[in-house]
Amino acid sequence: VSLETEVEKRFLRDPAWLPIHDTDAVLLGDTGISAKNSMSLQRPPNPNPSESLRGSNTNYPFLPGGSDSLPKYIIRAIYTIYTKVWLLTVPPGLKVGMDFSDKGLNGQLFLKDSPSTPGTTSTEKKDGGTTKPAEGQEEKKRWAIPINITTPCGDFYKRIPNPAFKYPFELDVFQKQAVLRLEAHDSVFVAAHTSAGKTVVAEYAIALSQKHMTRTIYTSPIKALSNQKFRDFKTTFGDVGLLTGDVQLSPEASCLIMTTEILRSMLYNGSEVIRDLEWVIFDEVHYINDAERGVVWEEVLIMLPDHVSIILLSATVPNAVEFSEWIGRIKKKHIYVISTAKRPVPLEHYLYTGNSTKTQKEMFLLLDPSGNFQTKGYYAAIDAKKERTSKHAQSFGTKNPSHLHQGGGFTHDRAVWLSLLHFLSQRQQTPVVAFTFSKTRCDDNARSLASMDLTSSAEKSEIHSFFQKSLRRLRGGDRQLPQILFMRDLLKRGIGVHHSGILPIMKEVIEMLFSRGLVKVLFATETFAMGVNMPARTVVFDSIRKHDGTGFRNLLPGEYIQMAGRAGRRGLDATGTVIILCKSGVHDMGDLNVMMLGKPTVLQSQFRLTYTMILNLLRVEALRVTDMMRRSFSESHRDTQAYEQQIGQLKQTLSSLPPLDTEGQLSDLLSYYYTVTELRITAEALQCAVLGSVNGLKALSVGRVVVVNNKQHFNALGVILQVSSDSVNRTFTALIICEKGNEEGRGDSPNCSAFPHLYNTALFTPEGPCSHTVQKLKLQDISAITVKTLKVIPDRIIDNYNKRQQLRFRLDPPGQAISTATQELLRLVEANPGGVMTLDPVNDFQLKSVDVVEGTMRLRVLQDSLKDFSCIHSPTFSEQVCFLRVQERMSVQEELDKLLFLISDQSLSLLPEYHQRIKVLQSLQYVDSSGAVQLKGRVACQISSHELLLTELLFENALSPLAPEESAALLSCLVFQQKTQVEPHITNTLKEGIERVLAVAQRIGELQRDCGITQTAEEFVGQFKFGLTEVVYCWARGMPFAEIAQLTDVQEGTVVRCIQRLDEVLKEVRQAARIVGDSVLGSKMEKASLAIRRDIVFTASLYTH
Repeated sequence: VSLETEVEKRFLRDPAWLPIHDTDAVLLGDTGISAKNSMSLQRPPNPNPSESLRGSNTNYPFLPGGSDSLPKYIIRAIYTIYTKVWLLTVPPGLKVGMDFSDKGLNGQLFLKDSPSTPGTTSTEKKDGGTTKPAEGQEEKKRWAIPINITTPCGDFYKRIPNPAFKYPFELDVFQKQAVLRLEAHDSVFVAAHTSAGKTVVAEYAIALSQKHMTRTIYTSPIKALSNQKFRDFKTTFGDVGLLTGDVQLSPEASCLIMTTEILRSMLYNGSEVIRDLEWVIFDEVHYINDAERGVVWEEVLIMLPDHVSIILLSATVPNAVEFSEWIGRIKKKHIYVISTAKRPVPLEHYLYTGNSTKTQKEMFLLLDPSGNFQTKGYYAAIDAKKERTSKHAQSFGTKNPSHLHQGGGFTHDRAVWLSLLHFLSQRQQTPVVAFTFSKTRCDDNARSLASMDLTSSAEKSEIHSFFQKSLRRLRGGDRQLPQILFMRDLLKRGIGVHHSGILPIMKEVIEMLFSRGLVKVLFATETFAMGVNMPARTVVFDSIRKHDGTGFRNLLPGEYIQMAGRAGRRGLDATGTVIILCKSGVHDMGDLNVMMLGKPTVLQSQFRLTYTMILNLLRVEALRVTDMMRRSFSESHRDTQAYEQQIGQLKQTLSSLPPLDTEGQLSDLLSYYYTVTELRITAEALQCAVLGSVNGLKALSVGRVVVVNNKQHFNALGVILQVSSDSVNRTFTALIICEKGNEEGRGDSPNCSAFPHLYNTALFTPEGPCSHTVQKLKLQDISAITVKTLKVIPDRIIDNYNKRQQLRFRLDPPGQAISTATQELLRLVEANPGGVMTLDPVNDFQLKSVDVVEGTMRLRVLQDSLKDFSCIHSPTFSEQVCFLRVQERMSVQEELDKLLFLISDQSLSLLPEYHQRIKVLQSLQYVDSSGAVQLKGRVACQISSHELLLTELLFENALSPLAPEESAALLSCLVFQQKTQVEPHITNTLKEGIERVLAVAQRIGELQRDCGITQTAEEFVGQFKFGLTEVVYCWARGMPFAEIAQLTDVQEGTVVRCIQRLDEVLKEVRQAARIVGDSVLGSKMEKASLAIRRDIVFTASLYTH
């Protein structure tokens, strides 16, 4: 029975039990709340069905989980319950309960399992072996809890007798541990190799949410991957929907599949789906490293509300615990980390040097399934290659050796592929995925295999019928496209090509035929290794170098592991085979070792500020951009909770220190402290500059008189006898004068932390007989280099001194050399008691840098100013006590100020850029001076990329003079990224439109530059490429695809993807036009959208139909 029911029953039975007249009238805070003014889940659902799915940009988002700012009305409600209602102290049926007296306002009493304070890392032992810290041991609270998966999960079926989903196979330990955590409604991070079975975790969460009648969102980084997952989950669960930029299927389903960008927009726009959400599954989390899109993952993770649990699926990464710790801290909930390095099918890695029928078996094992690097195999490959080169030289004379580095020519490549594929098909090692890091090379390699046929007649007929069936939905002309005819011929022979230049429908046909085992050899670029589970028997690397947009480099270990992991089919192959081709020469052993055995790339923050993010957060009063920055992964090093704890301790320490006496003459004591501190810092900086210079070290040679200050000596003169040869920790052996009896440093010298030598240049003068000591000095012990030098005999002095340190010679008189040097030093002191002249950094050491010149001048000013302080003349001013007392207090204060700075907004690394971007938005009138979002800002919120340019074009009516097809053509510059050699032929109106776009972009670029943003105007304008304007214009006017493909050198697949993304831009502009109230522009965008949405470009995916 719930507490409310119990209270209500008792009150109705006996109204006097809860006297109403004693209760204060409390104003209810949550009346009249709605999606337009509240972030609470208590707000009524949106009555508008069209807005409930994707939300609206006038809605508030729901309160992000882990936010420190609970809305006031919730706190008020809790306070009312707490102070006015009788709380049960012992739950019915239990013997012990909880004492609520003097507990203060603790949300944990009211919110079930509130995670407002992190627990220790102890969980039940059977949950996977995490252990309790020892009694009384104060352990730092951890949010990420690694789960031990080395021990089998024996009681799994006892703990989950009725699982939400039954699998036809026995689960691995890591899968069982994840399922146990999901049953407890915990969040998990699962890191495992490709095809290790991470999808099991996602499937179980979907099944659980169907059982609980809640919803799950599955996000993926790539639209193609969303389509494939839709087909897989639809087959398994039935009730599955899909949301991508251009497709919306079954949006009411309990499991929704979408790209991460769509989830971000749903969160910002307060979609009603979020209310029913139990799980969000992030697939391929290592995509957070993507420079362009990684920020989206961080935004989504920060914006998710408290009631949503998170499942993160990733390839193996070295810093899974650190990443989970960050998520746990910002969401204030535990994240259970389950990592496994075990491969279901172990891999064998080979080098292949064959290039003819005779040499086709030249395959050398380089890395065995246990991960041991076989140098024997490496040298065997080198020998095989060398032998062939020398034989070639004997028969045909030596050729230019540069071919070794450039890779063989076309015929050489063809010979390598033919011999390798014959060899693999003989050994029944197909299907093969051949990773090739260039779209052109993929096509060329496939073309070069014209003589190869890898399929049987039965397979040919199956491929033919599937191909015809899949293309039935295309118009007649589209079925005759050159690319489709080329692919049909290749596929019949069991060869496929997969890269971004291939038409989307063809890519899907190839993927489906490959998963059926009908494509025997697939030439693919890196994207094929992303996410979708299409394992092969063998993986071949055409090369181990790739172009990453800036230059050529070797594959990173993470990239290699991800692609190599496609080899080996679970349940079919005992091992997977990975082959690296050595077409020109054998790759460097060090490079191969790093690539195969190196650590995968760590997850790194790519968080950056975007105008859309800033505007979306500014329109909601309760959300601050600085909070988003503070909670990003890039700021995860700051542990605010720990800092706040230290701040509390330091404040306590400060209040316990005796107060400073700053009355009367001591009124300038603090200024005096600051001056002395600045003096010390300046002197140390100058000393470093001098001692780090060539002239400074030259001056510190044998015989140079120096002033020594350390724990034992105060302004004592010494002479250098020896300089060590160690340039890193250089030491100087010196003879120094001292008081008789203080040779070992027992006497009282001024405390070195008071730095009196900085303002008191008076040299040490012995009060009694003068003695001496020989010591090794560090650079920091030498506070000044004087202009004086002495003639000394170092060896004699050191030998004599060392001899007299022995017990039997202790009472011997010092030798002649020591006596002479000591007398000389004493004479110098007596002649210059106020201080010997020192070498000047600028004039003597010739250090002319600005820092040194300014430092020298500042030092003089500070030294002169010291005598003007009144505090030093006060009778109560004692050098030691006063200075140390101030220093003690100030060091605590400085530490406190440092921590206060670290938890303040001022320490955020992106804060300066935030202010610069706000300046840009204010100049363009997107926000006013107080930060309130204006009409232009609300329009920009609608737009996902290039928001400033589009909004400015809209408000300048730049699209008004253009026809619908011209508008579409002009806006293609926002989605097309490639360089193209073909100059488009376009109408004059379009030319004017392009000039206008460039002028607006130039103006925005210059404004950004003026506001301090580092991107130059040229870089900003350079983002917009107009290479597809003619293609889009002709397509929107109804030209067939075969003809528009002739107008450009851009590959068909890229053209299709650009037009699909253009449709999303047109929809955004249509929405924006509605907000502004420009119905003419709205209908023009609708016409443009209808004109491009046709034929092969918008054929529905084979996965969704």
